[in-house]
Amino acid sequence: MKRSLFGRIWPNATAAVLFVGFVFPVYWMFATAFKPTGDIIAENPVWFPTHLTFDHFDKAVHADHFWTLVGNSVTVTLCSVLLSLVVALLASFALARMRFKGRRGFVVTFMLAQMAPWEVMIIAIYMIVRDGDMLNSLVPLTVFYAMMVLPLTVLTLRGYIAAVPKELEESAMVDGCTRFQAFRKVIFPLLAPGLMATSLFGFITAWNEFPLVLILNKDIEKQTLPLWLSQFQTAFGDDWGATMAASSLFALPILILFIFLQRKAVSGLTDGAVKG
Repeated sequence: MKRSLFGRIWPNATAAVLFVGFVFPVYWMFATAFKPTGDIIAENPVWFPTHLTFDHFDKAVHADHFWTLVGNSVTVTLCSVLLSLVVALLASFALARMRFKGRRGFVVTFMLAQMAPWEVMIIAIYMIVRDGDMLNSLVPLTVFYAMMVLPLTVLTLRGYIAAVPKELEESAMVDGCTRFQAFRKVIFPLLAPGLMATSLFGFITAWNEFPLVLILNKDIEKQTLPLWLSQFQTAFGDDWGATMAASSLFALPILILFIFLQRKAVSGLTDGAVKG
């Protein structure tokens, strides 16, 4: 009985410690953003704001080029996610339903591409973009961000498509559907968890990406929020309130998206991995 009680307590205790360790920095970031400057620079830590202030957020949103960079980040992120999903849907359907020479090697190549760090190819990417006269453009960022998330997206969606019985697709074709119509009406509705999981992964990857935009886009008007955030504290000196407000604004879209999609995203990744 003691062993059984210990077996129930230690996982919960470990989970509680990890929860506090992961959540506390996020809480401190948001709390600091709302604290008045006196609480931030106080000698003793102020765990809870004495009163809330929005002055730091006002300074952040009125910083130079803020809204321009918000538009750049949203455009690049959404376009790269949509592009990767379109390509991945076609590629995963071919891998799951069609038999062709080199299919196994194709899958292994995708797995290797997923494991390779993109930073080692940053010089080659820069030379390709430079020779194409596309520096300081959002198009290369969109394409390469889509390529970053494409391997995982293909492998995940392939597992979902492979799990759909072929008989359902064949029955739809017997009833008069073309292969594309059978895919759209039978298979595509069953891919919702996988699409949510891969979309969330792609959004986080593209939204947070830093090295590529640092190398390719030197024009401030063509940069994205991660690079702006890294320069924020330099621009405002030691204004930690404004820095934390800017960090909170940057993290807010991901937190909101993850809260709404986290359950379906986790089940989508695990189901896709098992069913493949």
